[in-house]
Amino acid sequence: MTIKRHDKRNTTYRTYKTFSLGGDLTVDRLGFGAMRLAAGTFEGPPRDPENGIAVLRRSVELGVNHIDTAGFYRRGAVRANELIRRALSPYRDDLVIATKVGPLPTPDGVPSGQAAPDQLRGLVEADLRALGLDRLDLVYLRVGGMTGPGGESIAERFAVLAELRAEGLIRHLGVSNVDAVQFAEARGIAPVAAVQNRYTGDLGLLAECEAEDIAYVPYFPLGGGVTPLDTERLGKVGKVAARMGATVTQVRIAALLAASPSLLAIPGTGSLDHLEENVAAKDLVLSDEDLSRSDLYG
Repeated sequence: MTIKRHDKRNTTYRTYKTFSLGGDLTVDRLGFGAMRLAAGTFEGPPRDPENGIAVLRRSVELGVNHIDTAGFYRRGAVRANELIRRALSPYRDDLVIATKVGPLPTPDGVPSGQAAPDQLRGLVEADLRALGLDRLDLVYLRVGGMTGPGGESIAERFAVLAELRAEGLIRHLGVSNVDAVQFAEARGIAPVAAVQNRYTGDLGLLAECEAEDIAYVPYFPLGGGVTPLDTERLGKVGKVAARMGATVTQVRIAALLAASPSLLAIPGTGSLDHLEENVAAKDLVLSDEDLSRSDLYG
């Protein structure tokens, strides 16, 4: 499936600075992913919680109003949701907090287990308590552990979240790590406001989201340290960055935002310097020639 936006990318990403999530929550298209607040990786040592609090406070000062988190973003006693509450509560009226339920951490801290339907309410209620909220803005059903999408029905689990939405505990629902069949299955149960998938040229699902005004929110938007750029691609992106007086990271974020007006970027970091670098990328304007190259992002 082709996406018409490719013919006018530059106009698209210059014009669409915000997105209406679920039709009623306006968010800046560059948000913040909280995964790295507790640790650099799920297996890494815990980070200083005071540093995480400083990063969060600076993010909202820079205009970030969409924070993506999860109850399983934790390492030892350091938990992302609790840092968010400590740093930002009482929350600004325009701040949107999205969370994910489904994965269950194993004893080594890696979220490779998967919650059963009767465990999901408890996970949602735990997020409410940890964040100090009466209602969650957006809750994704994250399918699978560390595996790719597909291969199982999500109907029973998504129906549980739909019930919690009907009760008023959740404002909007999303799905994460899903294929087209699972996405359709969820939409047959309740409205889906956002999809959070690994962005690896998944143009069919992205096109459907764009057509239906559904947010597409890539996780690991810059590889997450799992798939770093190879030497050839790094050199190509580096040339663009050098010409523009920008960094490789900034060029890749700007190119990602240009991919679709429905795409929301949520780069995460535990560093104040990297936060400043990431947020500055939203004002970077790439040329049409640059945007025609697929090696700038992914």
